[in-house]
Amino acid sequence: MNRLNFGMAFALALLVGMGVRPAVAQHDNHDHGSHAAKAATPKCPVMDEPANLALSVATDDGPVYFCCEGCIPKFQRNPKKYATQLAAQRKALAHRAKVQVACPVTSEPVNKKHFVESNGEKIYLCCKGCVGKYKRDPGKYAAGLANSYSYQTKCPVMGEPINPKVSTTLSTGETIYYCCKGCDKKLRGNPAKYNKELVAQGILVNWAEAKKADSGKGHEGHGHGSGGHGNHDH
Repeated sequence: MNRLNFGMAFALALLVGMGVRPAVAQHDNHDHGSHAAKAATPKCPVMDEPANLALSVATDDGPVYFCCEGCIPKFQRNPKKYATQLAAQRKALAHRAKVQVACPVTSEPVNKKHFVESNGEKIYLCCKGCVGKYKRDPGKYAAGLANSYSYQTKCPVMGEPINPKVSTTLSTGETIYYCCKGCDKKLRGNPAKYNKELVAQGILVNWAEAKKADSGKGHEGHGHGSGGHGNHDH
């Protein structure tokens, strides 16, 4: 019996020395592919640079994100040319958190009091009238729904969930959402302080260009929103 145990131990040591691992130890690398997919950076289909998730154009299949405004007309002239790159972008975005900000019927900010349920999920609308329209013909608004989401889920100033009714569109094209109106002034007054929170969500603003564009147009972007300050400690 002792000779048998010794023989088994010797054989196991020999296998390990040859680089052969016992079957019970081969589970530590499972599912690494899915983790890599979740961490993938969405790229601009035109320049293959990191895409700015606050700069997009709507298509029937959902938004397409770009690294800069200059890439948008290039894509629009020949979308088929960038089909492979666009598929890669959407694959990289598949696991990212997103939030619905626009009504699929009117493109106005959603009101969470008005919604319909589909496949166990809530689809928000802007008003009671749009609820009826959507229910009557969901397919008519499929493209609107595909383009109704934002990958920015948190306010860059307070770190709280965004309010779809409170946003600013910069002169360089990016739309940024906040939890309430006061956060817009804080961000614009000191973008360096809060920019890392935007970058973490894929919002890549060139603030020097934005300031230059604002000066040229004589304003500081435009926004909308009725969200008050609530109980935030501004």
